[in-house]
Amino acid sequence: MLVKTCGLRRIEDIKYANELKPDFIGFVFAKSKRQVSIDEAKILKDMLDNNIKCVGVFRNDDIKLIKEVLDSNIIDIIQLHGSEDDEYIKEIKSFTNLPIIKAYRDSSLCEYSLFDNVNPGEGIKFDWSTIKSNKPYFLAGGINLDNLNDALNHHPYCIDVSSGIETNGFKDYDKMKEFIKRCRDYE
Repeated sequence: MLVKTCGLRRIEDIKYANELKPDFIGFVFAKSKRQVSIDEAKILKDMLDNNIKCVGVFRNDDIKLIKEVLDSNIIDIIQLHGSEDDEYIKEIKSFTNLPIIKAYRDSSLCEYSLFDNVNPGEGIKFDWSTIKSNKPYFLAGGINLDNLNDALNHHPYCIDVSSGIETNGFKDYDKMKEFIKRCRDYE
């Protein structure tokens, strides 16, 4: 099972990722307690193993911010985590060919969907049985070591975790290691 560790913001987080090799990591550019600036993300990206894809998380942000991040060559995938409509997505598609993950719904303009709690990053699980998608999807929303097997049994394209691998608001190496191992071992 593919795994994305989201909300990385410290040098230690990148060191953990480089050792543990998630498929994707996420930098949150949207307003959040895990938000990073473009300059911070550049530094972290330069340290990241080239085999790990970097996702930029945006939430109803000005498209100028997305362009600025793209011009900085930080991310490999765009994640739209708000109420962005297809017109917004079309505008992004007019200046980039990067894949887009759209949260909360399938969009014919996006390569992936993502299903999450309406308050992302809070560690609150939602009813995963309500998920209906015609696309490969990322599953997030309160996933942690206690409920990971239930999440895996929904067979998403990728498990997306943030607070579930933290202790006191910071990425926890041991939780991250166990989480990734269990995703890799899932059949």
